Amino acid sequence: MSAHGPATPVRGAPCWVSLMARDLDSAQEFYSAVLGWRFRPASLGEEFSVAVAEGQPVAGIGALAQSFQVAVAWTSYFAVENADETADKIRERGGTVAVGPLKLGPGRAALAADPDGATFGFWEGQTLAWSVGRGAAPALLELRTRDAFAAAIFYAEVFGWASGDPDGCDVTYEHDQVLVREGTHTVATLRGGAVESAPDPRVRPRWHVHFPVNEIEKVTAATVAAGGTVTPVTPTADGEGRQAVIRDPDGGLFTVTSY
Repeated sequence: MSAHGPATPVRGAPCWVSLMARDLDSAQEFYSAVLGWRFRPASLGEEFSVAVAEGQPVAGIGALAQSFQVAVAWTSYFAVENADETADKIRERGGTVAVGPLKLGPGRAALAADPDGATFGFWEGQTLAWSVGRGAAPALLELRTRDAFAAAIFYAEVFGWASGDPDGCDVTYEHDQVLVREGTHTVATLRGGAVESAPDPRVRPRWHVHFPVNEIEKVTAATVAAGGTVTPVTPTADGEGRQAVIRDPDGGLFTVTSY
């Protein structure tokens, strides 16, 4: 992930997304061809880069999948004040901490999983100026899980959502989904079973990253040409746009969305 910049992120809010890749050059080649990103070196070392679109930071790529012995995947990171305390909270509430917290540049990072197995990261320190749904950043971070209400309780206890702190995130439950807001701005969505309904065993819990695109057919064609796979284009959950799920050649899964 990125670790240098002028911004102090809101506690508990998503603060970055990063691809855990096997090879930096091949990953950059794919995402440049499909999404038109350019890349610049990150402050964390030669294994990291920052994707840039329209002059703004979008996401990070780190060639760490092999060294950490994890699958290639897009990871959503959340801002915390103390990484060690956050790790303790995760373990106390039935989650796992797989990597870290470890020192990365001027900050500290860790990889974890919630009780249902959805992987996420957390970051202690400053970040680049970046927020979900604004500018070139991802349009949406979405947790698809078996029980959105139970997941919301876990993340609220870990990240301090809905604590009443004006410097934190609030949570609302609308139409069988949990919305995480920074002020009036939605920064994450948790979707799953309705309140008091049985969890859906068919759902594989996962945080999904949605990147905005203008011409979705052009993007899906470029995906196939670059060696990735893509699902058929479908309407978005709100019915106002279209989306497709893409898997890069190494298995990294993400969604592209156009409105």
